Amino acid sequence: MELAGRSELVLSSVEVAGMMHSVAMLNPKIYDICPLSEMTCVCIILYMKPATQDQLINEVLHHIQTDPHKKASGLSDFILGSQDGLVNVLGVVLGIAAATNDARIVLVAGLATTFAESISMGAVAYTTTLADADLYQSEREREYRHIIEAPNLEIKEIRDIYEKKGFKGELLDRIVNTITANRDVWVAVMMAEEHNLAPIDRRSAMRVALVVGLSAIIGSLVPLFPFLFWPVSTSMWLSVFVTALALFAIGAYKARMTIGKPMKSGFEMALIGTLSALAGYLVGTLLKVPTVP
Repeated sequence: MELAGRSELVLSSVEVAGMMHSVAMLNPKIYDICPLSEMTCVCIILYMKPATQDQLINEVLHHIQTDPHKKASGLSDFILGSQDGLVNVLGVVLGIAAATNDARIVLVAGLATTFAESISMGAVAYTTTLADADLYQSEREREYRHIIEAPNLEIKEIRDIYEKKGFKGELLDRIVNTITANRDVWVAVMMAEEHNLAPIDRRSAMRVALVVGLSAIIGSLVPLFPFLFWPVSTSMWLSVFVTALALFAIGAYKARMTIGKPMKSGFEMALIGTLSALAGYLVGTLLKVPTVP
């Protein structure tokens, strides 16, 4: 083991286990709230930094509980499906309502659009995810070929990448040598830094398709709801209102989960979605079906 103050630290598994036990003695509940990797980091920092153990534990607790990183979720897929369902079906029902003034026709057209579009959206999400996974795999295999067939050029690309990050001299040489010593690491760095591509699990394609498809169905049913209970003239404006409200809620939720102001994000999504859907109303008004005597 190297002592504190050194740039490198080598710990055996027994030493790490002992240090983790010491940290846990300070706070018996630490194992319940800290993953193993975080605990290991705490132990290493205890040897590398002159800070107190309490301070380090508090920092880890802040990192994990107070302000944790958000893991990948289906938020974007949910927003894609629900927003598409809300806006598209609202546009369809407003256009049909303006053209026919018949609630039954509006409901039939709306439901047909709901299920056809939801299946289509899910299928597109599925095939797009697989296509992205195939693209990543294709570029990854190409990088493996390049480091074999043109190693000098690939080494220069690694050097250029880290030189742009501000590394120079001997440190830059060590970074380049370390990365290019392992082909898997070398390719992974090129995929992330040069191509800006991340690995995609092909098994996630079905999950993405289900999230997009189901959220599209849920979103599509919202504009149809008023036409079940009120006259067409009243339902049209109620449909606009409830759809705008739903879009506002989605926008605000997105901002709370990511960045931005919930009120601003909600109003933006409601305004953009409602204006887009009103195009359907204009088409229906212009092409109004004449009343049959």
